[in-house]
Parts: sequence; C-alpha cells; structure tokens
Amino acid sequence: MNSDSNTNFNSNTEPNSKNNNSTSKNNPQGPDIFNLIVVMFLITILFNIFFVNMSKKAAPEVEYSQFIELVETGNVSRAKIKENQISFEISKDANLSEVKNIIGEGYSGKSEIEPKSNYITTKVNDPYLADRLLENEVTFGEDYVTTNSSPFLNFIAWWILPTLILYVFYFFVIRKASRKIDKSGGSGMFNIGKSKAKEYNMEKNTGVTFDDVAGQDEAKESLTEMIDFLKNPKKYHEIGAKQPKGALLVGPPGTGKTLLAKAFAGEAGVPFYSISGSEFVEMFVGVGASRVRDLFEQAQKNAPSIIFIDEIDAIGKSRDNQLGSNDEREQTLNQLLAEMDGFDSEKGVVVLAATNRPEILDKALLRPGRFDRRIIVDKPDLLGRESILKVHAKKVKLDPNVDLHAIALATSGATGADLANMINEGALLAVKENRKTVNQGDLMEAVEVVIAGKEKKDRIMNAKEREMVSFHEVGHALVSALQKNSQPVQKITIVPRTMGSLGYTMNVPEEERYLMTKSELLAQITTLLGGRAAEILKFGEVTTGASNDIERATQLARSMVTQYGMSETFGPMGLESIQNQYLDGRNVGNYSEETGTEVDKEVNKILEKCQEDALNLLSENTKALDAISEYLLEKENITGEEFMDILNKNR
Repeated sequence: MNSDSNTNFNSNTEPNSKNNNSTSKNNPQGPDIFNLIVVMFLITILFNIFFVNMSKKAAPEVEYSQFIELVETGNVSRAKIKENQISFEISKDANLSEVKNIIGEGYSGKSEIEPKSNYITTKVNDPYLADRLLENEVTFGEDYVTTNSSPFLNFIAWWILPTLILYVFYFFVIRKASRKIDKSGGSGMFNIGKSKAKEYNMEKNTGVTFDDVAGQDEAKESLTEMIDFLKNPKKYHEIGAKQPKGALLVGPPGTGKTLLAKAFAGEAGVPFYSISGSEFVEMFVGVGASRVRDLFEQAQKNAPSIIFIDEIDAIGKSRDNQLGSNDEREQTLNQLLAEMDGFDSEKGVVVLAATNRPEILDKALLRPGRFDRRIIVDKPDLLGRESILKVHAKKVKLDPNVDLHAIALATSGATGADLANMINEGALLAVKENRKTVNQGDLMEAVEVVIAGKEKKDRIMNAKEREMVSFHEVGHALVSALQKNSQPVQKITIVPRTMGSLGYTMNVPEEERYLMTKSELLAQITTLLGGRAAEILKFGEVTTGASNDIERATQLARSMVTQYGMSETFGPMGLESIQNQYLDGRNVGNYSEETGTEVDKEVNKILEKCQEDALNLLSENTKALDAISEYLLEKENITGEEFMDILNKNR
C-alpha cells in the first residue's frame, strides 16, 4: 500500500522524434592492395597444402614382398606400373583372410580389407615382374606421367590463378556486401576502424526543430546562440568572438537531450554526425582512436557541421592507473581530447555530447576550449510540463474539455518521456473504450498507470484485508486533510495495481513548489505514517503494507538531519552528500560511526513524533475515519471532492 503524495518519475527512455532515415556519406574502403594480395596469397598456400595432403592419402601402402606374395597366391586382379610405384587391386574372388595374413595387422591403411580395395607399393628393379603377373592372370599396364611440363605454367595454374580468383571474388561479392552493410549504418568486413557516425540531412530527413522541443527554454536559448554563430559567423569574427567548440548536455534520463541535439542540427541546417560513446570502444586497442580521427575528418570536410556523442561517459571517464583500467577506452579519450584541441572552431564544427553522469567525466574533457558550455537539461517545471503535454497532444484527438494544466499539476517530477508516455496511454485507453477522442478521465487514468501500473483484476483480497487496506488509505488521506501544510487529496483507491500496491492515495499540489519548509516536511512524514497509525488505532496491530511508507518517511527524516540542517542535535551541519544526482541520487555519508549512531537516534525521534501526531489526529476524528472507510469499501475508488464532502459531514 503506497501513499503517493509526491510521485518521483524516473524513466530511462527519451521521447522519440520523427523517424530519421540516416545514410552514410562515404562508401567503405577496404585495405590497401598490397595487404589484400598478401591475404589472398596466404589463402592459396593453405589451399595447395591441403590439396597435397589429400592426394597423399589416396591408398594404403604395403611392402613389395607382400605385393609379390599376393600376386602368386592369386589375390590380385589388376595392377598399374608407374614410374616410382605400383598400384594394384584386390581380386573380387580373393581369400580375404589370406590377404590379411599376408599384409599383417600393422599395415598402413584401412582397418577392414575388402574386394577391389586399392593398394600401392614402391617399385623395385624386378626383371621377372611381368612374367609373374602373366602367370597369375593379373591384368597390368604401365602409366606414363608427363614430367616435362613447364614449371612456369604449373606456377600460374597452382598459385597465380587461385589468387586472382579470390581477388575477383572479393571485389564482386564481399566488397559489394560490405557497401550495403555500411550504407545501413554498419561497418564493412574490413572497416573495423571506420567511424560508425550517421550523417543526417536535416532538411530532408528528420525535420526536427526547436518547435518539437518544449519545457527546456533555457537550454534552447543557449543553443540558439551557437546556431546563430554557425549561420552568421562574420558578425562574431568582426568583434573578435570565437565560436564555442562544444557543449555538454547534462540531465536525467528521458529529459530530451538527444532530441535537443537533433533539433539543434535541424535549426542550423548543417550535416549532423551522431554516434554513441560505446560505439568507439572495441576489443582491439586503437580501433576507438581510429574512429575518432575518422569522425572528425569527415566533419571537417563537410564544415560547418555538428558532431553529437551520446552517452559520452562510456569513453570520457576519469583516467587513472588503477588495476582494471581500460587501455582502449583511455586511448580513445586521449584521441578525442587531441581532436577537440586540433580543429579550428572558425571552420564551423561544433561538438555536442550528452551524459547523465557528469561527475565521473575526465577534468581535461570539461575544461574551456573543449566543452565550453554545460547545458542543464533538467526535469521540466509546471509550465514546462504543460508545454510538453501540448506538443504531444497535437498528435492525438483530445476532447475540448481536457485540462492539460491539471495533468501537469498531477505529474510533478515527470520527464518529457514520462509525459509522452502518458498521452499515448490515454489514447490507448480511449480506443479501448471505443471513443473517438481522449477525455480528462483517460489522461488521469494514464497518470495512474505510469505511477502504479494497471489495475490487477485477478488479485482478490478477502474481506479482512480489504478493510485493512481501506482504513490504511483513508488514514493517509485524513491525516493529510487535517494538517495545514499538506497537499490536497486527489483520489483514494483500494484497487490493486500491477506494480505491487494494494491501494494508494494520490495527493496533488495546488501549485509548483521549489522549496520545502521544515513544517511541510514534517507534515509529509506524518501523512506517510497516517496509514500505519490508522491500522494501530482500528485493529491494534500493524501490517506489512506500510513498508513503502516507512521507507519514504525514513528517507525524508534522514535528509532533514544530514542534509537540510533541520536537526536540533546537529544544527546546520552537512553529514551526507548526493552522488549521481541525475540517476539514483544516492546519499553518501561523511561522518564517523559514533556520529552515525546519533544520526539514527535523531531520525528515530522525528519518526516517533510524527507517528504520535498522526495517531492524535485520527483519534480526534474516528467518526470521519469510519465513515470514509465504509464508503471506500463500497465504491473502491473515491475522488477528492467526495472525500472532503464526507469529512465535512462527520467532523
């Protein structure tokens, strides 16, 4: 059971822009001709060695004396006399056991002797051989092998011709396939070191401009200045101003960093090279550095142009000498630093990069002259969320009565990707209900789907559990409504959701807030513990449903003590710092074990005081608690207006 008074939206996806058809500008180039011929010649050598070995395994060999004995015993039917050896065939009427006794167990050949098996023996100077063969009715003849063939012709036939065949096969088959792969954004067979950057013709393909980006006015303003420099460099050169070489887009996942980069290139109308930082790093040392050189070479040839490196932290981590450091990554970073120092900014090449972990980037990468600007792409405020909703709402048919401002108020902390997802979920719900337009209810339900998941209709609670969940959720809502510094209740439900909650209370702020006072934080903690207080008051015991409430309340109380200076014991003393503020926002303690014990005591004191306040508020309003809980058990879902009506009647 979760009380979602302040929902924190976290998404790992960014809103998709219009479909981009990317084409590679340059055709793949294979290795130089010398290296290619060497490779082909080595393959030919292996082919010849294999062929010779196969020819040597034509037939098993026996001793000449064994061959004579086989002839004289009538076990040979045919023989061919060659220059240095004699090949013969076992007769079909041969005595196989006798043949086996003559040849013996250790002959070099097959494990089984069969009629018409072929064998060879070394030829010796035997003047009586022909007579012996005639006497034993052996058909024989002599094979003449031509030995006076030209060595030059043999060399051409066995070495030059196979090499040429392989070379032609490469150019007409492999190279053609390599070009097709490279045009689709990949790399050819011999293009390990080529850049994988994609070039976008912004006027024809993407069509993404700043009109497609909302809620990031400050970021757009910073980028607009750089666009003006690309379009009108003369007025800047006249006054002596230099174009910034690069800008680093920093912010949480889903806030639209990649979309901003594409819109920047779309507004400038110049070639746009886009690549992910992970695509530079390969197994082979030096490949990443080669790709960096190739990328900047392409960009400078087509200047003015824009290079965009997404997730630059994959190659831009701080360099160190610790065990396990990646030499390939560090070489790639060194090459990137050298390239950003080497190119002339007056040519109009701008480097954009995006990351949500700026604290781990190398200091040399962040200094002026490389990434001159750091542009924060943070989660949008109230007006920004409303603007983003309007942008995405253009793609769906909305009911005229839809209030996007109310949706924006209910989605504090949401990113652009979250808001795009909510609009899409609302459209899907409208289709499911066979409606032609999306109404306000669809969008509010979509907000709940993103927050808590879909309704879990197959989870059926027994009567006792439903009653406990009902009192728990009403406890949250009632404590929130009875305090001055709490947020209004929007909805209460006891319908289970797919993300694990058995019910929840939704609180929506009346306005966007950027600061929280101590009394407001204490009221929020008291509201979180209101569900547990209702369980104690009504049933005399607590359930496992308050686990998420306790976790969030404890986190708030600890932040008050260690970060906000709201503790009577420690006062204005910072005891924790935040790491990865754009990802998980994990707190790291900067205190000793003794201080940690005192921190735990102070946190416990705050939680105990808030729990006591919640119990007192509910004890004074048990009539309202019972009435609202009974109504919720009957309806399963009640709105904020219904909740306030029942509360006012039972005070």
